[in-house]
Amino acid sequence: MTVNNLLLHVIVSFLLMSGAPAYVQEGGAALPRQVPATAISPQQLAAPSADDYTISRQDVISVIVIDQPQLTKKYTVDADGSVLFPLVGKVSLGGKTLHAAEAELKRLLADGFLRNPQVAISLDQFKGRRVFIFGNVTAPGTYALTDGMTLLEGLVKAGAGAAAEAVIVRPKDPRGGAALTPDNAGDAQVLHVNLRELEKDFEHGQLSRNVTLQDGDSIFVPRVDRNRIYVTGQVKLPAAYSVPEGTTVMQAISLAGGFTEGAAPNRIQIQRIVDGKLKTINAKLEDIVQPGDTINVRERFF
Repeated sequence: MTVNNLLLHVIVSFLLMSGAPAYVQEGGAALPRQVPATAISPQQLAAPSADDYTISRQDVISVIVIDQPQLTKKYTVDADGSVLFPLVGKVSLGGKTLHAAEAELKRLLADGFLRNPQVAISLDQFKGRRVFIFGNVTAPGTYALTDGMTLLEGLVKAGAGAAAEAVIVRPKDPRGGAALTPDNAGDAQVLHVNLRELEKDFEHGQLSRNVTLQDGDSIFVPRVDRNRIYVTGQVKLPAAYSVPEGTTVMQAISLAGGFTEGAAPNRIQIQRIVDGKLKTINAKLEDIVQPGDTINVRERFF
């Protein structure tokens, strides 16, 4: 299940409260074409979109007041979230969206100073709250941190696709301004979130894994799916599949389209790495698969 579909799944789950498990196919003809993730370093992350951005201290905003050149210029937001603006004095803009700031400034200027003022505000320099999202996503970059923004929202914005895990690196001091990877986390807190388990949590109305993001968080989506298994042999859609914990052999075979006519359901083997050695296990349909397993459905004798 892609992260976008997981968001839809969350909504449907809360409306219907159905416990039907959901799985993701990562190979075979049924898999939709995926846009390859862009390789990017944390230092190359782009500036955030201003669509839902809230103004923060030290941001530089560009204010245009039509036909008022003396008012049209760049302003730096003070530490208390205010801007000293001609005519109206100190204006509190911190925490407001750009559209809300425009409306506030227009209201103040119209109060005895200008007739029907036309105001446009844009973000000139971004120095406010932000998160970094990179790795196996289609739109890596720096994203404005909105109030209450969660991990799932961030992954949807960045196009995480069929991600199985997300790693959040949370610095002690978000003012450092640089993205962190799990390998250079230093003294930062590192949180591993299993997105397959997050999916199962939503089915039961639990939200604890959907972490609320904080200023300066770096979200890294690994390119290796730790929940991947392989289904081969006498199945209709042999391929690699990403599955949640607790998946049975029967469920994995169902993902692969079920048995072919020549399959022997009582002759299923699992190839598994145990202590660094390849081990072949005779499996039952109710057995639980493990990450990295290869399920081989053998052909019947007659």
